[in-house]
Amino acid sequence: MTPTTDTIAAIATAPGAGGVGIVRLSGARARAIAEAICGVALTPRHAHYARFAAANGDTIDDGIALWFRAPASYTGEDVVELQAHGSPVVLAELVQRCIELGARRARPGEFSERAFLNGKLDLAQAEAVADLIAAADAQAARAARRALEGEFSRRVEAIAADVLAIRVHVEAAIDFADEPIDTLGGAQLRARFDAAAHSLDELLRAAERGRRLRDGLHAVIVGPPNAGKSSLLNALAGSERAIVTDIAGTTRDLLHEVVRIDGVELTLVDTAGLREGGDAIEREGMRRARDELARADLALVVLDARDAEAGRRAVADAIAAVPQRLWIHNKSDLLPACATPPDADHLPVSARTGAGLDALHARLRTLAQGEGAGGEGAFTARARHVDALQRARGELALARAQLDADALELAAESLRQAHEALGEITGHVRADDLLGHIFSSFCIGK
Repeated sequence: MTPTTDTIAAIATAPGAGGVGIVRLSGARARAIAEAICGVALTPRHAHYARFAAANGDTIDDGIALWFRAPASYTGEDVVELQAHGSPVVLAELVQRCIELGARRARPGEFSERAFLNGKLDLAQAEAVADLIAAADAQAARAARRALEGEFSRRVEAIAADVLAIRVHVEAAIDFADEPIDTLGGAQLRARFDAAAHSLDELLRAAERGRRLRDGLHAVIVGPPNAGKSSLLNALAGSERAIVTDIAGTTRDLLHEVVRIDGVELTLVDTAGLREGGDAIEREGMRRARDELARADLALVVLDARDAEAGRRAVADAIAAVPQRLWIHNKSDLLPACATPPDADHLPVSARTGAGLDALHARLRTLAQGEGAGGEGAFTARARHVDALQRARGELALARAQLDADALELAAESLRQAHEALGEITGHVRADDLLGHIFSSFCIGK
């Protein structure tokens, strides 16, 4: 990673014109560079009205200068914000003047990277900064704010501390290999295992909900030909996105559409109808449908309500590995009467008349947010967080099995792997290439 001894500068406000624009400096020379531009001595946390001068003495703009003395700043270094009028031309001139005086242009995410490296934020909190900036609605913003305030990190650290305590106990027991584990606090150790596993399972469920809140739910619309899949996509999207005909096999390729339901984003993918046979193009469409199902969070299985059982048999193998399924009995308006669905995952719908769509929206919202999820305490998470928690859970379960088999050395190694997986989330166990990948996705001014 790039050394942090130099001073960096960047525009910290959104692209385009605005009433106010901010140029941010961070590093040991931030104050000196800002004072050279402003021509005044800066006092920490005091708003100074100043004229921002170019190298030849001409005025670039006038505005406000704020100095945050290290370590009481966002990055933990000296930070100065030059608040000018929000002209892209003016802000670019200010950045160029900072560079002439010894700063360099900041890389994407470098301000937050320095905050992490200087202990102002852990890695999960730093990522929450980007999530907060990208939040598309109030619910996502609140969840990102909770992650930024450390809600997720505290739960990870608590479990990591439990795993470390178990690891210490097991390591100590290795030194007394001649003694049975039950005489070395085995019952207490197993209770600790169970408590840690329970906490990890709860956190994994919460993190998966947080990932869906951030990334959205990947839902694949699947079913036999002519069941009304494309009609359902159009109904959910609120526009004629897919071609609809009475001819079986009309849909040949994948069609993606992003919709939002009460703040939760869903990526809907319409697919070719699944059946035996078909021409070469249709068979390729079915192959792509099965590939898409392999990546799906949810399968929206559209069945013709007049022959639902046949449709169920046609898609059974293709959806077997999808984590969640919602059975949609379409064309229910063609039945003389609609029986009450046996459970919440079987919904009668008419994509043509709109009957049942409100219930479908409500069910999709529940599935996207997670069963039993409420807004209180929710936080954003990322796919890498979920992956790390899954690996930690697997290693913890393996360690418990190895303990029961009296393989203490193997149990200790599995516990080390679990502890390191948890450390990856907050950055306490890290690799430079991981950090570089994460912070490169940030905007320049962060």
